[in-house]
Amino acid sequence: MAIRRKREDGSIQVLDDETTDPTPETGEFHSELADDSGADLAAALPESLTVNVELPAPVHSAPEHEVAVAIDENTINPGEVVLSADPTTTTISVVAEDVTIHPEEPVVEPKVIPELPTADRQYSRRDRLRGETSNAPETAAMLTADRLLETKGKRRHAPEGGWPAFVYAASLHTINLGDSQKVRERKAVEARIDKQWEGSARFVPVLTRKGGVGKTTITTIMGMAFADAREDRIVAIDANPDRGTLAERINKQTRATVRDVVTRAPSINGFTDFSTLVSRDETRLDVLASDTDPLLSEAFDENDYNVVADLTERYYSLVLTDCGTGIVHSVMRATLQRADSIVIVSGGSVDEARLASETLTWLEANGYGDLVRNAIVALNTATQGTNLIKLEEIEAHFRSRVREIVRIPYDPQLAAGSVVNYRELRPITRNAARELAALVADGLPVRRNA
Repeated sequence: MAIRRKREDGSIQVLDDETTDPTPETGEFHSELADDSGADLAAALPESLTVNVELPAPVHSAPEHEVAVAIDENTINPGEVVLSADPTTTTISVVAEDVTIHPEEPVVEPKVIPELPTADRQYSRRDRLRGETSNAPETAAMLTADRLLETKGKRRHAPEGGWPAFVYAASLHTINLGDSQKVRERKAVEARIDKQWEGSARFVPVLTRKGGVGKTTITTIMGMAFADAREDRIVAIDANPDRGTLAERINKQTRATVRDVVTRAPSINGFTDFSTLVSRDETRLDVLASDTDPLLSEAFDENDYNVVADLTERYYSLVLTDCGTGIVHSVMRATLQRADSIVIVSGGSVDEARLASETLTWLEANGYGDLVRNAIVALNTATQGTNLIKLEEIEAHFRSRVREIVRIPYDPQLAAGSVVNYRELRPITRNAARELAALVADGLPVRRNA
């Protein structure tokens, strides 16, 4: 039997013409052709036939993008993991094209704003005139017209004082020597009186245990000095539980009293309503009178005073209180609880000075020691017996207990006990009133609890 293979061109190729038996080891069968009789090939084949065909190795044609990254030396079978005893590391450098490098944004540190320094005390215009500098922020009150406006030529104010005013007038306003020494001192005191503070009104009671030493007179001239030098509102309250005479020291413009303020308090909605209950003098000092009926005035108690004080605190910057002689009266307790500073009035006699000192002792014994140390003693030298007393000794005594002492000189207008015209007071009396007001203002706190 012959095995033939058909070529692609259709011709027949004879492969083997020998007949062989199947190999027992492999079971392969080699056909053995006896003749070219053309017997049926199927009949000559055994029932079990194994044909081994060796095919050429497949050729894989990889795309260009795979060839670029192929590693021919290391054939990797995905289904086989080969652990190498001597592992190696291959480094591949990758260069990226058209890579934009953005610069790092700078780190912005938060701004640290340092705190402004705090002042130990309030910087005033007087300090600036003396050449002192402020170690803390100035208040708005320091921006005054005399500081900011140009003083050259016509803008400079006419000088005050005898000789400077004469030279200024004789030179047809071309020579300005400035204010005289006395005028400068007066303006410096007025600048102290015009001290600014924060918050609500400040309360200053005027008191002593003895009547007839001039509490009402001291309250009047001190209030006029404050109102004349300041631009805000000043009020003086007559809180005498007996018949008070404070309203009689100015030209009365109303018959209203503290009792009317208490009864009309719910209907008072502004300063216009309140101003109809007070009298105002030429210095712009407002005075609230006490009741003229002793029976009604005795009924004016602590609660009534608190109502009046709450209303005046809304509309005024400074509240002066003319207290009576009853130091244990309930009104006195309410007055001292609101007080920021006090003024003790003493006469020039032995018993008047002793009672004033006992007033300080009572205050210290009842928990008002701070008020005593900050107090001002007004020594009224217009009382009887002053010319027989060593005033220096009285001042030395009080100086050991209070902050300062001021002498109030005799003045005929004050001695008359009638309406006080501040402009017509003797210059020495006005100077004493201004000094008293300045000392009181020096002791008033700029801030509450300061």
